[in-house]
Amino acid sequence: LPLVSGALITSPNDPLYMKTFGLTLILSLLLYKANEYLIPGFTDLLLKAKLCGKDLNKPGEMKDKKEIPESMGLIPGATFIIVGTITQLFCSSSTTAIIHHNAGLLAISMMILLGFVDCVLNLRWRHKLIMPFFATLPLIICYNGMTTIVIPGFLRPIFGPLVNLGILYYLYMILFAIFTTNAINIYAGINGIEVGQSIVIASSVAIYNIIELTRISFDLSTERFPHIFSLSLILPFIACSLALFGYNKYPSQVFVGDTYTYFAGMVFAVVGILGHFTKTLLLLFIPQILNFLLSFPQLIGVVTCPRHRLPKLNTGTYKLECVHNHY
Repeated sequence: LPLVSGALITSPNDPLYMKTFGLTLILSLLLYKANEYLIPGFTDLLLKAKLCGKDLNKPGEMKDKKEIPESMGLIPGATFIIVGTITQLFCSSSTTAIIHHNAGLLAISMMILLGFVDCVLNLRWRHKLIMPFFATLPLIICYNGMTTIVIPGFLRPIFGPLVNLGILYYLYMILFAIFTTNAINIYAGINGIEVGQSIVIASSVAIYNIIELTRISFDLSTERFPHIFSLSLILPFIACSLALFGYNKYPSQVFVGDTYTYFAGMVFAVVGILGHFTKTLLLLFIPQILNFLLSFPQLIGVVTCPRHRLPKLNTGTYKLECVHNHY
């Protein structure tokens, strides 16, 4: 309610903002209810397709555990693309807006496809690093923001207040997208943690966009548009993630799979790059950055990387404990 109230009083005289926010809010509510209905309905289909697994963190012998459907992130991802297309149809006010929407939805669709393929084929890590590069290219092509960075005060006598990175900034954005898509994926394995962290980050992004829209004058439409565009994507993402979280939290009834983690990561990459706030978004990824740094020796093979990188349930204490391998 505070989020909605703040958004409504932000810019009552901005017709594009009010139209986009109003339509997005209505579609997000419908998206939440649709996912609530569809997720249980697809459970049997995934089980029949053998896209299922057993929860290592539930008590009991492995052979006695109930199979839980995986790849359930496919449902929120597919419905999100539908809502994004409808939003584009009614709220794209210029050629730039259409290009941004098309590039963003294309990049997200590519990562949903990669995630589902990974769930089915169990791709190697090098493939997971390559695919986000190609998925990010539409974002880089249509990016029309600055390529300068603000220098901290103690370094300004050396470099000045601003430094134009030029083509290096585009390389940074590609690496940023690769990081976000994989950061959600490797910070996983406990019921609800993939969706939970995504909801926290996405809610923070929505609040940031609303705060920025209160600061930017109504006359500066080119500066307001990136935040309006970001809101049009992040609100439906929060809605479908909340519905999925209801089934994925402990004790989980479904597993989200790599389909959701790549979908979520690319949504953050899209709103960060095309919303022109990648550096701010990195502040919201501090836990994921720390986890990535801790995981890096395993990812490059210096330390043995087990098949399941998650803690193990100690049935005596009923707590999760660190282990090197589950088998």
